[in-house]
Amino acid sequence: MNATDAMAADFELPRELEAHEPPEARGLARDGVRLLASHRDTGEIGHHTFADLPDLLRPGDLLVVNNSGTLPAAVRLDRLAVHFSTEREDGTWLVELRRRRERRVPEGTGRGPLETEEPEAAGEPYPGGADGEWLPLPGGATLRLLGRETPRLWRAALDREVPGYLRRYGVPIRYSYVERDWPLAAYQTVFAVRPGSAEMPSAGRPFTTGLVTALVSRGIGVAPITLHTGVASPEKDEPPYPERFEVPEGTARQVELARESGRRVVAVGTTVVRALETAALATGRVRAARGWTSHVVTPGTGVRAVDGLLTGLHEPRSSHLLMLSAIAGRELLSRSYAEALRQGYLWHEFGDVHLITG
Repeated sequence: MNATDAMAADFELPRELEAHEPPEARGLARDGVRLLASHRDTGEIGHHTFADLPDLLRPGDLLVVNNSGTLPAAVRLDRLAVHFSTEREDGTWLVELRRRRERRVPEGTGRGPLETEEPEAAGEPYPGGADGEWLPLPGGATLRLLGRETPRLWRAALDREVPGYLRRYGVPIRYSYVERDWPLAAYQTVFAVRPGSAEMPSAGRPFTTGLVTALVSRGIGVAPITLHTGVASPEKDEPPYPERFEVPEGTARQVELARESGRRVVAVGTTVVRALETAALATGRVRAARGWTSHVVTPGTGVRAVDGLLTGLHEPRSSHLLMLSAIAGRELLSRSYAEALRQGYLWHEFGDVHLITG
């Protein structure tokens, strides 16, 4: 990230603009969240609700969505949480260890001598651990650390089948800005049919079956890809890790038909951009593809396969902001985020949404 990129991507995010709970808990429908619309050609920025999306797109536009489902990928110990991130081809997993920080609990809750403190869901990354170390997990399971993959991620082996174990003992990953646990259903999108993501592909969360029906009835297409997300990088300046993806033949064909006829391809989420840009040839043609992607979209790499993006609001200095800058341009992105801050939009997976189109 060069100095210009850093200035465009760096800002202060007030805690009150972090979404602490799903919109349903705030009295809203899923598609009742706010939508900030930034238009690349005119430079205009508009304010809407997500339910307005059919009116903000054109007949013939193609929305490409991520159909990955969210796993209950966090397993909690007494003072640690294990976040299962990504399954490797050899059946081992990449996992992150995080320290469960203590937080204050109101007195008088009947918790005896521990009534003022209890561990949070997940605090900071845990720097400990050693090659070959064994961690006892709930249900008599054992996790063996095999070696570090990155400064934060371990290669690890569980002594049983992981998805089934997580279904019984796991909970959705949540960070400190979400103040209580929510059921797994709160972390699934209407498109989720292929479980495999450590964290929700959250740009798709505001969609409802009714809204999808309204989009299709206006002649707006919907096509799936799969990208199983790994653990997020809430720590600043970290690039995304390699992730498993698939762009099926049917979706590649729909993208090509849209582009050949001058219609827009709008990605629903940065995961979709990553998958499509990985599958794109130098000419911009998109082919069917599957495997692992390490592709990082920046203003330097540019975009070849997408014309627009529907995404959440991203944290300061997140690598995702480089992708947004590649699609929107630095000046429009900077003005859009300043407007979102000024108007009190909400950040994170339960927050508001940003539409960037040409």
